[in-house]
Amino acid sequence: MIIKICGVRARDHALTAVDAGADMLGLVFAPSRRQITVEDAASIAEAARFAARGRGRAITLIGVFVNETVERIRDIASSCGLDGVQLSGDEPVIYADALAPLLVIKAVRFDDSAQERAWLIHDHAHVQLLVDARVPGNYGGAGVVADWERAAELARWRSLMLAGGLTPENVADAITRVRPWGVDVSSGVESNGVKDHGKIRAFIAAARAAAR
Repeated sequence: MIIKICGVRARDHALTAVDAGADMLGLVFAPSRRQITVEDAASIAEAARFAARGRGRAITLIGVFVNETVERIRDIASSCGLDGVQLSGDEPVIYADALAPLLVIKAVRFDDSAQERAWLIHDHAHVQLLVDARVPGNYGGAGVVADWERAAELARWRSLMLAGGLTPENVADAITRVRPWGVDVSSGVESNGVKDHGKIRAFIAAARAAAR
């Protein structure tokens, strides 16, 4: 089970996630209240990697983008030493080849658009789907639960990561019902809009227990 803590903006929250056993950290470069600068992201990435190495493992750093150009995504990925990118907007499937060999996580929301269908049909080795909640005018981090039923159907034939409204309280149920490759949380481990150390640890512990 891959566990991703997304929307990390502070070094201490990143280190808590690493210490608690997170596999991925998401750094948001798209306009939002969780947006981070390239400089801060690079500093957090370096600290997280150092901490992970001290524990004899690795941490995967993912940059989150919404409708950004391939050139800009590649520039930021290079500057921060990112391992992969998450495309949370309306990006066309041609981005998959354009961003290789970076890991590409593409958010889908079951909106039945032609662009989304293209991502579902094309199975690239370096592309991972992420099922998020469909909230008109919102590209993620809204705390709304995704469609677990459709996600479970998709998970039967495509490996996927589940996001959308996950919390320490419901992540075990989500894993049991959907059987995803991984889970992704942002607002569900926050208190008053700020990452909460206790909730980060509780989420990771609940997800690990459910996966076992």
